[in-house]
Amino acid sequence: MQNFTRPFLYLLVVVSVFVSSCNRTNTEPTPDNQFLVSSSLIGDFSREQLIQRVDPTFAAFLPNGIKVYKIVYKTKNTDGKEINASGAVMFPNKTGNLPLISVQHGTITDDREAPSYYATNSEANAAGSLLASQGFIVAYPDYIGYGASNNLPHPYEHRESLASASLDMLRATREFVRQEKIAWDNRLYIAGYSEGGFATLALQKKIEEETGTEFNLRASSCGSGAYDKTATMKYLVNSRTTGSVSSNQLYLWVLLTYDRIYNLNRPTTAYFKAPWAAQIQTTRERTNVNVSLNTIFTDAFIKGLNDGTDTAFLNAIKDNDVYDWKPRTPTRLYHGDADDLVFYFNSVNAEKAMKARGATNVTLIPLRGRNHTSGIQDFLLGTFDFFSTVQ
Repeated sequence: MQNFTRPFLYLLVVVSVFVSSCNRTNTEPTPDNQFLVSSSLIGDFSREQLIQRVDPTFAAFLPNGIKVYKIVYKTKNTDGKEINASGAVMFPNKTGNLPLISVQHGTITDDREAPSYYATNSEANAAGSLLASQGFIVAYPDYIGYGASNNLPHPYEHRESLASASLDMLRATREFVRQEKIAWDNRLYIAGYSEGGFATLALQKKIEEETGTEFNLRASSCGSGAYDKTATMKYLVNSRTTGSVSSNQLYLWVLLTYDRIYNLNRPTTAYFKAPWAAQIQTTRERTNVNVSLNTIFTDAFIKGLNDGTDTAFLNAIKDNDVYDWKPRTPTRLYHGDADDLVFYFNSVNAEKAMKARGATNVTLIPLRGRNHTSGIQDFLLGTFDFFSTVQ
């Protein structure tokens, strides 16, 4: 997600109605913590302080001060080894029963933007502050590679680790709210845009298929995620794209991440033509590729994907597909039909595949004429309208 502050101006009346509808409390006993390692207060912000921090023009939409904590929790890295990860937990300075929203953040390239730092220019500061002030408990995982785990590479667009790090963050948040005696009503909502959209759908699948009745997941809203990784990669090797340096860097990041995680460990010459292979070997995903990406792949790599002979890479991509399954939770897929970074067919393919499996509660919401950036506001507006209807 990016540039979140302005769009929230239009959301908060809907949010207020949604939060006020709850009256259930969590009465389970407090067990020993299995996931939560530590918590530290980042700030206890009065309403006046919060208004200045977020935006004074939002004063009417920031009814409560909030507390923001960094939590450190146990999860597993892509190699299965236990590590400490982190995230932010935010909640209002008010009494009463509160729903929980897990927000999976969009792509970041600077550790300082991770939610647990609660930097003033971060997604968590804008979106998280407004949600918490309105009456939500907000869980914001950093993911692996940021915050407490910033000594590790971020597994960009890796389905399993995004899902597991987000799920373990929820488990640690549950332990935290019990410890702090915060009244969570047990309702859970999840949302995210871009990488966060992909992470949210992966998290939803993991919750539904692996956790039984552990969470009361009420709704999932996913914006502009690359759910069909196989179709996306084949499109990139066969089609002309914008040649945007920033877009190409993200595509490179995905490819190099999969090469590492799935132990392919190929030289860059296996993927890219000269002189690009040498540059990418040196500067990796930060390489300034200013041409359509399909023009720099080797003929052999393209052939292997198209004729199915590069089974190792195709299997790595397929392991990250998250579009072809049957959700039980009410789910919306928001996507700009002019998105030239994360292509619209990702959400089209997901809705089609899910309905073919018998899903009756998945809806694709096309954002007409919107690209990856301009679709954010419509996604946010739609998400909170959606959540307000699913109690």
